[in-house]
Amino acid sequence: MAGRSRPSLGTERASDGDARSRSTLDANIIIANAPDPVFVSDLEGRILQANDAVSELLGLRRHEVLEQSVVRFLSPEEAREFMAALREVVQRGVKRNAMLHPRSASGQVIPTSLNASALNDADGRVIGAIGILRDMRELDKARAYAESLIKNAPDPVFVSDLSGKILQANDAVYALLGFRTDEVVEQSLSRFIDPEETREFLAALREVVERGVTRNARLNPRSASGEIIPTTLNASALRDADGKVIGAIGILRDMRAYERVVGDLRASQAELQEKILDLEKFEEVVVGRELKMIALEKEIESLRQQLERSRA
Repeated sequence: MAGRSRPSLGTERASDGDARSRSTLDANIIIANAPDPVFVSDLEGRILQANDAVSELLGLRRHEVLEQSVVRFLSPEEAREFMAALREVVQRGVKRNAMLHPRSASGQVIPTSLNASALNDADGRVIGAIGILRDMRELDKARAYAESLIKNAPDPVFVSDLSGKILQANDAVYALLGFRTDEVVEQSLSRFIDPEETREFLAALREVVERGVTRNARLNPRSASGEIIPTTLNASALRDADGKVIGAIGILRDMRAYERVVGDLRASQAELQEKILDLEKFEEVVVGRELKMIALEKEIESLRQQLERSRA
């Protein structure tokens, strides 16, 4: 029985070489056509490959990027951070959300976030890193705009993480509670509300995570003077760049004026009800008197008729 023919060693090596060539070609195509800036560096930070999006981001021609060290485009401090990120890639295989601020050809400092993964050779040894940059300028503008909205909002607005720690608050919050900035920021909201309401607030945070919003939750924070302030809370999800919920933006509405109006209306309603009762009593008296007058007139008329008949 004839044995199955095996490819020669040379054929195996040729096949492995073809597979590596195809893999390299596929990787080159992916990098070249990636929408985000993508580069490949060795373990010293030298750029071996970069797509057009990198050149567009930095305003440099391709030959001004290739074979250059990444640290050329960074400040000394960030250069050290980048090399530390490379070491983390070697140790863990990945590095996420490292902040880098490369300088473009025009001198502009560009805020970016870096996600990097290990580049391995055929033996699985880490020989470099594949880095993906995300231009954060638009996100920074959006963040600055959001911070401006929060700061200038007429209602008390605060930002908290998912444990209820206050990360940011506007002046209206301080005016409402009568505390200084350092007495509010980095404090847990539980400091200002009772244990039962703390549980309700954390439940509202869970609702924000699940549904993206919670409305008209009742909170009664205690001010610096000890006053219990009735408020309603509307909160929406705070998300990171990847869309993950990392906290909540809460808007408080001071309900003291509303409750005063409701209290006044209830008092007026009670007063009106009392007047209606008095009026009903008065009406009973008047109607009773009228009925008695009618009965008396009938009696007088009856007597008059009897007197006339007796005379006749």
